[in-house]
Amino acid sequence: MTATPPALPTLLVLDADPLPRLGKLTGRVRVEHADDSTLADRLPSADVLLVWDFAASHAVRSAWPGDGPRPRWVHTASAGVDHLMCPELADSDTVVTNARGVFDQPIAEYVAALVLAMAKDLPRTLELQRQRTWRHREAQRVSGTRACVVGSGPIGRAIVRTLKALGVTTALVGRTPRTGIHGPGELDRLMARADWVISAAPLTDETRGMFDARRFGCMQPSARFINVGRGQLVVEDALAEALTKRWIAGAALDVFEAEPLTPDSPLWQVPELIVSPHMSGDTVGWRDELGTQFVAAYERWEAGKPLPNVVDKKRGYVPGH
Repeated sequence: MTATPPALPTLLVLDADPLPRLGKLTGRVRVEHADDSTLADRLPSADVLLVWDFAASHAVRSAWPGDGPRPRWVHTASAGVDHLMCPELADSDTVVTNARGVFDQPIAEYVAALVLAMAKDLPRTLELQRQRTWRHREAQRVSGTRACVVGSGPIGRAIVRTLKALGVTTALVGRTPRTGIHGPGELDRLMARADWVISAAPLTDETRGMFDARRFGCMQPSARFINVGRGQLVVEDALAEALTKRWIAGAALDVFEAEPLTPDSPLWQVPELIVSPHMSGDTVGWRDELGTQFVAAYERWEAGKPLPNVVDKKRGYVPGH
């Protein structure tokens, strides 16, 4: 009598185009697919959920509280987890992991590019070129300036390393003070001395709206602000007012409260504001790197080994930084 082979685990992928490359798992897992309209119906049959589509990841928050069993493990192909967390998921036994490590250096390089672009007045140079206007100006020297980097996780630390290579003196602010990291109580003082204030913090109840009118008022008139963390960290109207009234010299936003930014958003017209479409961590080959990371994590899960990048669901990020 032939023994019935054990049923394969079910991996449910919240899709995005292009799909993740999971060929290495062929014959080891049954892969099913869902979008935001079918996720709720398919969750009960899944052992693992791969949140591949960042744009549709909000669907997890609405689908998770439904009836039936839930996956034992959720992996999101992003650094942040705020977009998918809900109280029911946070209170469950489900393990949540993220893509920590994939985006660190690309985002750090993007921040460095913004710092150099603003210091060297490159946006105005390109605009003058389009106008065929020859206008000599003096640019700012980056070496010797000061930066306050908010968010002491891997992305924040990569930003610090990259800026130090440019000769920028950096101060790193995290959730709790420790060696080499300042606590939140020192943020205002550090912002007041900084030429560059860079937001790379996770979105939590404590960080939501932390960059408001009061904080922008702490900054020097010559300072510039960059946000590569989460859009909800910034009170956008307050930033627009600070730039319009020249309380600060400039800013760059790669993330926004609502994405994509609509064509009628007033942010497009704010003076001295660089707008980019949430692309700071997306370099050529990034999807393949995310897929490789997930396959490696799945093999550990399959073997019963501890998973990497386990998120503290109450705090909203991977602890240890």
